[in-house]
Amino acid sequence: MSILKLYAPFFDGNNWLHVLTSGKDWMIILTLILMECLLSVDNAVVLAAQTQVLPNKAEQRKSLVYGLWGAYLFRFIVIGIGTYLINFWEIKLAGSIYLFYLAFKFFYDQRHPKQAAEHEKEKEEREAAHHKGKKKKRHVLSLFWRTVISIDSVLAALAVSDNPVVVLIGGMIGILCMRGVAEIIIKLMDIIPELQPMAYLLIGIIALKLLLALPPLRFELPNTVFAIIVFAILILTILFHFWKVKKHGHKYI
Repeated sequence: MSILKLYAPFFDGNNWLHVLTSGKDWMIILTLILMECLLSVDNAVVLAAQTQVLPNKAEQRKSLVYGLWGAYLFRFIVIGIGTYLINFWEIKLAGSIYLFYLAFKFFYDQRHPKQAAEHEKEKEEREAAHHKGKKKKRHVLSLFWRTVISIDSVLAALAVSDNPVVVLIGGMIGILCMRGVAEIIIKLMDIIPELQPMAYLLIGIIALKLLLALPPLRFELPNTVFAIIVFAILILTILFHFWKVKKHGHKYI
């Protein structure tokens, strides 16, 4: 398949017009934005912290701008390739397994916090050793790649919608929101800690959605139905949290 054909949907004015004027597509876009924010907020915090190692505000702003545009360019490239690859059942199977792994790992770490903390500490030590003695450009490069590389978000988005324009809009607005309101999202997740496991529950549901679409079942869950499920789970999660608060008289974690 030629590059032009691969990325043609991005330059189709009618496709953009249809997406921007479709209530159903905007429902999917809002779903993708929600998922992007909940699943990538940790990366946003790391990015904000890493800019602090730069010597002045000008370089900090420059590194954030480079990271943002790098993320947009990367999403554009990966979504185009992914839209083609996601048509192969082998890719869907691999994607489903990977997303199931992410959900399983999160809930396993919740049940075994000590092991998870030790693993995270080892990871941080390896990263610190890797960057020790490097020039400040390495920090900008690390910032860039941490912003850019979020394959799980792209894979999850492609599992939700096969229209690359919908995925691109959702991903780009999600990245912008994540970068701009990371602290607000963190505070919200502190107030309602159930939002984090809810996000990984959604990852598990997306993995199941991919799995059911494989032969011989070939069951395609309509995107609108999936969006309704996502927002229903969000509302139930919030109601469940406040029910626990009311029952126990304090924030229940």
